[in-house]
Amino acid sequence: MANRTNRRRFIKTTAAAGVGFWAAGGVSPKESVSAIQTINFASIGVEGKGHSDSNDANRSGNMVAICDIDDRRLDKAAGRFGKAKKFFDYREMLDKMGKSIDAVTVSTPDHSHAPASLYAMRMGKHCFTQKPMTHSLYEARLMAKVAKEKKLATMMGNQGTALASLRKMAAIVQTGCLGPIKEVHVWTNRPVWPQGSGRPKETPQVPSHLHWDEFIGSAKFRPYHQAYHPFKWRGWWDFGTGALGDMACHTLNMPFAALDLRDPTSVVAQTSGHNKETYPKWSIIDFQFPARGKRGALLMRWYDGGKLPDQKLLGGAKRESSGAVIVGEKGSLYAPGDYAQKGYKISGDVDEPEVKFEASPGHFEEWVRAIKGGKPAMSNFIDYAGPLTETVLLGNLAVWADGKKIEWDAKNVKATNAPEVKDIVKHKYRKGWKL
Repeated sequence: MANRTNRRRFIKTTAAAGVGFWAAGGVSPKESVSAIQTINFASIGVEGKGHSDSNDANRSGNMVAICDIDDRRLDKAAGRFGKAKKFFDYREMLDKMGKSIDAVTVSTPDHSHAPASLYAMRMGKHCFTQKPMTHSLYEARLMAKVAKEKKLATMMGNQGTALASLRKMAAIVQTGCLGPIKEVHVWTNRPVWPQGSGRPKETPQVPSHLHWDEFIGSAKFRPYHQAYHPFKWRGWWDFGTGALGDMACHTLNMPFAALDLRDPTSVVAQTSGHNKETYPKWSIIDFQFPARGKRGALLMRWYDGGKLPDQKLLGGAKRESSGAVIVGEKGSLYAPGDYAQKGYKISGDVDEPEVKFEASPGHFEEWVRAIKGGKPAMSNFIDYAGPLTETVLLGNLAVWADGKKIEWDAKNVKATNAPEVKDIVKHKYRKGWKL
């Protein structure tokens, strides 16, 4: 791994330098050698976050195909994309329309992110996948590997990476003005969906507009219930990634950009207890990071379900329901809100430095630029989104271990002291669904 980029060089870097400096030591993919001027898009998932993702794609090129397991949602989206062909199975869509598609957006429940994205990527399609990039750690590593092998333009849907506020805060922290960093605390007001319950016993009839087998996808089959679809899937282990997976790719985003918080060596969780059906009602998770480049070893603590950090860490600022604070020996930087969009407060014996940072043309626009032969998006799978997703999902691995400290071998994607979590690291897939 290359040495960490010099701090002064970082804050003066121009657009020509690429995006790898955000996750220092990363290796950015080369600019596309086959630039596309008019992009033909397909969208997998067209409501929820898929509504805005598909609209962004349509504004950026031609929408040629749309896919959703809910016929009502699909028909509604067809009104926005009149010429797009409709499918409820992304495999059929890509098999039939592959030659007409340049790039795909994937905005599905978490468990389908990797299977759908990799199906497209292996066909050479550029890929935009919603956060968290994957449902499992192995999937995150594999998606980055395939993106590199295929030389694809990729991006995860954590739009905060494009914000000037986030980039400025990261640049401030990287000047060293806070002194050696000792701790990072990140919290969210999630979950806002049911967690901590058992599996429903009744099995209602599947609604006629819903393709249940395709919703289940690669997961273990279970009968339909309205407790899973729509939206509530986030709290179920088989389908979602809980509060951590839903929000850490946003709320942890700024500290990750500032401090390169990849490859923790250990992680341990306290929780309300869980039954391995749904995520717990609350959790507090400690990540230990080794020294990396000029940054020393540090602790990162995550809180959800109403748990919050000590007010004293915020230097007198109001503690909002979500946010992040980076604590150094000289002072701290507090970023309230989910996306680091609400400004920041610096506390302690710190003179705030003036910094320069590269402005973004827009989150989705970064991906389109990369497809057309420009520099990679900041949150591309190889340099940034993959490592961030791995860090996030390690927290859920600790939740599954239920109080046991996980010793993590990042190089081999393996918990060295906990063989019982291997099926959480790398899932087994239902027949007919693969990576």
